[in-house]
Amino acid sequence: MRPIDERCINTIRMLSADAVEAARSGHPGLPMGAAPMVYTLWTRFLKHNPRNPAWPNRDRFIFSAGHGSMLLYSLLHLTGYDLFLDDLKSFRQWDSRTPGHPEVGVTAGVEATTGPLGQGFANGVGMAIAQAHLAAKFNRPDFDIVDHYIYGFCSDGDLMEGISHEAASLAGHLKLGRIIYLYDDNRISIEGSTDLAFTEGRGPRLTACGWHVQEVTDGNDPDAIEAAIRAAQAETNRPSLIAVRTHIGYGSPNKQDSEKAHGEPLGAEELLLTKQNLNWPAEPTFFIPEEVVKEMRTAVDRGQAWEDEWQERMDAYRKAHPEAAGALDRMMNLEFPEDWESRIPEFPPDLTGMPTRVASGKALNALASVIPGLMGGSADLGPSNKTLLEGESDFQAGNYGGRNLRFGVREHGMTAVLNGMALYGGFIPYGGTFLIFSEYMRPAVRMAALMGLHVIYVFTHDSIGLGEDGPTHQPVEQLAGLRAIPNLTVIRPGDANETAQAWRVAMNLTGGPVALVLTRQGVPTLERDDCGSARDLEKGAYVLRDPQGKDPEMILIGSGSELNTVMAAADLLAQEGIAVRVVSMPSWELFDQQPEAYRRSVLPPNIPLRMAVEAGSPQGWHYYVGDRGKVLGIDRFGASAPYKVLFEKYGITARHVYEEAKALYKQKNGIGL
Repeated sequence: MRPIDERCINTIRMLSADAVEAARSGHPGLPMGAAPMVYTLWTRFLKHNPRNPAWPNRDRFIFSAGHGSMLLYSLLHLTGYDLFLDDLKSFRQWDSRTPGHPEVGVTAGVEATTGPLGQGFANGVGMAIAQAHLAAKFNRPDFDIVDHYIYGFCSDGDLMEGISHEAASLAGHLKLGRIIYLYDDNRISIEGSTDLAFTEGRGPRLTACGWHVQEVTDGNDPDAIEAAIRAAQAETNRPSLIAVRTHIGYGSPNKQDSEKAHGEPLGAEELLLTKQNLNWPAEPTFFIPEEVVKEMRTAVDRGQAWEDEWQERMDAYRKAHPEAAGALDRMMNLEFPEDWESRIPEFPPDLTGMPTRVASGKALNALASVIPGLMGGSADLGPSNKTLLEGESDFQAGNYGGRNLRFGVREHGMTAVLNGMALYGGFIPYGGTFLIFSEYMRPAVRMAALMGLHVIYVFTHDSIGLGEDGPTHQPVEQLAGLRAIPNLTVIRPGDANETAQAWRVAMNLTGGPVALVLTRQGVPTLERDDCGSARDLEKGAYVLRDPQGKDPEMILIGSGSELNTVMAAADLLAQEGIAVRVVSMPSWELFDQQPEAYRRSVLPPNIPLRMAVEAGSPQGWHYYVGDRGKVLGIDRFGASAPYKVLFEKYGITARHVYEEAKALYKQKNGIGL
């Protein structure tokens, strides 16, 4: 190791330790132990441009072990990103650009929000899928314009979490050779030695999944780490994991190799002893030697040279292959054809109708035919979710140009992979499964919402209406759970035309993920000659029917398969002389974003008699029906039976809605029952 290498590495260590000490919060041990391996990657391999963090052909670096974020922040500052020493000093403070765990969009150079362990590991697999697909579509024999690596940094905790098992299995199957992950094998977690709970052979497990695995026994040997990375680059048919044996809290006389260096500051006394041990000045804190700044900031010139060389190649590519270059630009900018909305199907009124999952499949295929960045699949449920793209091949090793992703039964991994594709750029990824299995997806759905990613989830089999599979597969509380996630838009369309419009809306909602919640069973396609347009779905709720010649006395609200039930109940009430407004409310989130005047026009305050009907948990609906209203939902688990029997037994029928609404009407109007 060169003296300057050691000086740079110790600078990273001590910046990290000082920041954690100043914040009185954080994880100093990981940066202190892992600094040599990440320094080696960043100074000898990583192609990036600190002055342009969004350079398209940069290598991606995913810091999956987000608790060690000060390691990343120190590198970003030292290599010249828009992150200053004062930012390091405000680590973990209000409105800081150095939050406790890395957040994309907050800190320049952060490629993904990480912290929940394993998420970043899987995000990198999604990025590798995106990279491989673009390379297959747009590279030409003399022009490798998509030509970079997906590097990652992961910890023991990442490899313990089940999501990394799912993602590693998929990456190995797909032979994603551009993935190179550095594994911080320090063998310490919060409770102590990993021997307490984590003793399987990590390397053999990844080898069995189809990975190229190497071990570096001395985490303080940059040359050995460099050799391992070069060997990983030479392995083009397998993703690579390099297990680097490190010592958490390296340099700390009393806390090295101890859980005490994991999740708490070293303490002023121990930090002083550590600096003495590493021959580092005690003062000033956040000390950066001038020679270290000079060495590390060479990344700026190298990065600009890499980008300039790629730009020259790209300019030549545009001249040689103008159509392909234009298509690449449109895809990366997510530009849609001007007439893309005209592709959305319209369905004629039909009492028999179709399952909304079927209508979704038709809309998806129509849009995918003109929007190449719309790419995805399902968790082994393509025929049921209707998520297969007709006429498109599968994305597989040897055919990375395919657009149908086969995720296997890996819901959690699938969802985080979709996040990686969205983070990469150029894609609107989608993934499907049954609504009940959103439970397996929830952590990564939350991360998509937190990052504001444009991802679309196709959740089918949305209620007890799926029938005979029984309560293990029948969602009850899942809708309420999804609606509780900030920045996630949930849409439960009521018929085929609302479903088609839901896809239109989902394509336009760029600031966060969208969940489309769809039926297994058929629902009528509504006659709309004298009622609201399906395009009004974009407003979240709209008046579907008003009484003829009278002001409404009561409002019935429905979503999904219950919309037709509500319509039929309104007909029965009308026969009793009760004037009923029917409101379709497929999306709370979209409705809540509308101006107050519009919301009051749909749900006027002077019509307090309201009833909402949904075959799921009633939680949250009371906000819309008010104190004098009623919610007809399901507050217990389902059962195994044909779906029509279940709806009858659970009271989700037009007759029961009519009876409940009539009783509410009489009660509020003082009429004897």
